[in-house]
Amino acid sequence: MPAARATLFTPVMVAGCVILLVNFGIRASFGLFQIPIAGEFGWPRAEFSLAIAIQNLAWGFGQPAFGALAERFGDRLAITVGAVFYAAGLVLSAGAVSPHAHQIYNVLIGFGIAGTGFGLILAIVGRAVAPERRSMALGVASAAGSAGQVVGPLAAERLLALMPWSSVFLVFAAAILLTLLLLPMLAGPPRADPASPGEPMGRAVGRALRDPSFTLLALGFFSCGYQLGFITAHFPAFIAEVCGPIAPGSMLAGLGITTTSALGAVALAVIGLANIGGTLAAGALGQIFRKKYLLAQIYVARTLVSAAFILAPMTPASVLVFSLIMGALWLATVPLTSGLVAQIWGVRYMGTLYGLVFLSHQFGSFVGVWLGGAFYDRFGSYDLVWWVGIGVGAFSVAVNLAVRETPSDPVAA
Repeated sequence: MPAARATLFTPVMVAGCVILLVNFGIRASFGLFQIPIAGEFGWPRAEFSLAIAIQNLAWGFGQPAFGALAERFGDRLAITVGAVFYAAGLVLSAGAVSPHAHQIYNVLIGFGIAGTGFGLILAIVGRAVAPERRSMALGVASAAGSAGQVVGPLAAERLLALMPWSSVFLVFAAAILLTLLLLPMLAGPPRADPASPGEPMGRAVGRALRDPSFTLLALGFFSCGYQLGFITAHFPAFIAEVCGPIAPGSMLAGLGITTTSALGAVALAVIGLANIGGTLAAGALGQIFRKKYLLAQIYVARTLVSAAFILAPMTPASVLVFSLIMGALWLATVPLTSGLVAQIWGVRYMGTLYGLVFLSHQFGSFVGVWLGGAFYDRFGSYDLVWWVGIGVGAFSVAVNLAVRETPSDPVAA
């Protein structure tokens, strides 16, 4: 085993973590633009919600496409294309003045997120470490995305206080392009040549798609996408409109957080901060315990925490407690789900196979984000969307328990 693969923190890991931090930091801040954009143009909440929902769906379709692109032409080319798409979508959105334009340009943003996000980076990291360290390495890389959720919303809130939302989009576009300077560090172990002897990609993908465990894993990831998509896109607006006021002499007020709008940004940052610990813990536990049982326990906890939160009166304290607990469970599913993909179907085509599982996650994100806006406009509240999320979370507990964890045999298939 080469020394580089036996070491956890390598240039590949560092570069991958920084790219994920910037990628997810920008993506996690979109919920903060709901009220400014709708307010400037006088749009219903559903209009910009649909743009974010389309972004999530494009991200899902783009994930296996960029995985295949990377496996055919190389990781760095795929990441470069992704960063250009991401920046172009942000720049065009900055000048958009109609809902349809935002919705179209968010297709580019979604593809950009896919090309610089978890699917490619986790596959690169997964190949660059020894198998016994893989679960922890995937947890560290996922935690970098969590750190982005700490930095991104707080940076967006600060920038929105200094400049128009359109200018913030331009700043974000520059940030994602700057990550391309890190590409020389992503020179990990060479992947197998697609033309070399071994199972072709088409056969490997077909084998996975015929495997019931692959379908179950994808179905379980749907609810993760629903919950994360809805909360990321609508939680700041939900808090701003429903949460009780911040007391003048409270600890939050002493920290300069005096409005529920600011509390929404802080809540996303708390989720991201707790998520760092949660993803690291999930990666470490995935090396010891069976991953499907850990996934089921995460979905049980999410279901119970969401139900308790929506049933209780919303106060600044309950927002922070919910954000802390939900944050610890937020991306804890990612190292476990991606780890199961690598464990069952191998790492050679991990980018493409994880991308296909992730597509289900993004269908869930689309539904959660879109329903959030549509139900809010129809019923004047988000309550029903929360309860749907609680239901699909309970469903995910059952399907993850049914996953078979033993490696798939190409010969037997």
